[in-house]
Amino acid sequence: MSDAAQPSAAEVRAAAEAVKAALDRHLDAVERRSGEGDPAVYAAFNELAAAAEVYDELLYDAYDEVTPFEIPGDDRLPAYAGPEEPSALSVLIRRDYVVVEPQRLLSQAQRIADLDPDIDTGNDRQGGGAAAGESVHTALGVVFGEFEADEIASRHKEFGLEEGDSTLWVVAAEEPPEPGEWLSAPFDQADPHMVVCRFDMSSVFDEELEDELEDEDELEALEPGS
Repeated sequence: MSDAAQPSAAEVRAAAEAVKAALDRHLDAVERRSGEGDPAVYAAFNELAAAAEVYDELLYDAYDEVTPFEIPGDDRLPAYAGPEEPSALSVLIRRDYVVVEPQRLLSQAQRIADLDPDIDTGNDRQGGGAAAGESVHTALGVVFGEFEADEIASRHKEFGLEEGDSTLWVVAAEEPPEPGEWLSAPFDQADPHMVVCRFDMSSVFDEELEDELEDEDELEALEPGS
């Protein structure tokens, strides 16, 4: 610990009092909640998490001690504030990939270009198709330009890609946008308050499940007669 950065005992005590007050506000909000997704409960939850995090950090800096609290990341969506009966919607999808086999990606892009010499590789020079397999940047443009995103998701290994996290948001709209209205900035209108539902996929979930199964196996091993 650095003495220069060490907080005072009074600061730690004040942070502890802030946690107590935040606990009271959170319980009060829960007892008075108007239903699932009550914004008051959501706000009180965030305030409690923030207060606990500050206390945890100050306690460690001052005394080299930690709390038993696990401060969760704020990955919940705010309460839905869109129309009750949406007449239009947008589907927002993000999929992350890692290029784990660049040569496989380059080979696939070159194969596509060989089958269609007129394919647009983004190169201005003559015979641009022949350059499809020369760089990862160009190859990605060729592959994603040739195949739809869902097909790449189902065949990602063929293109030398490894899946990362992905999410899909179904976002309500008051009315459908005009053609071409959002194309210049397609990702600027993702309002979390308008999300009807979302679906997430991550290796983190698999790791958590594996940890739970391992814990269950350990408990079974400790039981008498096992």
